[in-house]
Amino acid sequence: MPQGCEELKPEVGLQKALLEWYRANRRDLPWRGQTDPYRILLCEVLLQQTRVDQAIPYYHRLLERFPTLQDLGKAPLEEVLQVWQGAGYYARARNLHRLARQTAKLPTRYAQLRELPGLGPYTAAAVASMAFAEPVAAVDGNVRRVLSRLKAWENPTLRQVQALADRLLEPDAPGDWNQALMELGATVCTPRKPRCTACPISLWCRGKPHPERYPTPKARNQKDLGMVALVLSGPEGIYLEPRTGPVLGGLWGVPMAERLDELTRRLGIGMAEYVGQVSHTFTHRKLTVRVYRADWSGPGYDPQGKPLSKLDRRVLERCATRSNKG
Repeated sequence: MPQGCEELKPEVGLQKALLEWYRANRRDLPWRGQTDPYRILLCEVLLQQTRVDQAIPYYHRLLERFPTLQDLGKAPLEEVLQVWQGAGYYARARNLHRLARQTAKLPTRYAQLRELPGLGPYTAAAVASMAFAEPVAAVDGNVRRVLSRLKAWENPTLRQVQALADRLLEPDAPGDWNQALMELGATVCTPRKPRCTACPISLWCRGKPHPERYPTPKARNQKDLGMVALVLSGPEGIYLEPRTGPVLGGLWGVPMAERLDELTRRLGIGMAEYVGQVSHTFTHRKLTVRVYRADWSGPGYDPQGKPLSKLDRRVLERCATRSNKG
């Protein structure tokens, strides 16, 4: 059991100190102060795998195209993915669209929110506390780091962190409290070089002498994979195919396979010119793609009119760069 797990009672003054700091120092973000549950949901889904500075333009773009949950549900998935393209982790967009198709109004309770597609414990708690003031604690990576350092826990379980978060929760201001912990983790109690001297709760922090020890970083084993992409261009545009699978499903892209001959046989291409390679990193995979091009007389599309992954856009850019030089 991690040290301090038996002392879950909130330290006197900690809540007041953190909330006062948050209300005086919080960043001016476009979703701050929102009570519209759809807008809160949208920002929380974006922030699951995207940095704040990257999420802001997508937040505005999505609201401009889909101002309400009903508008999002009425739109075709391909249109949603086209607005989302570039933000990555497209399962988020697919789940958000599926949710909007399933309900035109978000439920007000955490337990009901958890039943919706793509809403895990953190996102459901964030929406319930910020939009509906339900006293539920939201635990994301920032909160886990703050609480682990607070108690000097090296390898706490999710249950232990959640128990501490539940006990520390300020029930009269759950939305502000959850955001205060997340803000502290994002701006002060950062993974590297935390600014302990600026921390409003350093008085209670057991991990302050060696914050880099808490929690122990998780090891990530990244696999190296190789693929081949074939860019076929002709009078009607670029030949694109619909993507399938959990990572890029719903998007479009150029043909890809492990070997070039797989693509040339399938598409009836005799010769293809090598134009270079691009590298792309997914969560647990580093992908190196060798890019080829060939002339094409079949159907094609304007790539600007289809939702493409960042990887496919980089493949097309690599091909265009080589063509311009030639």
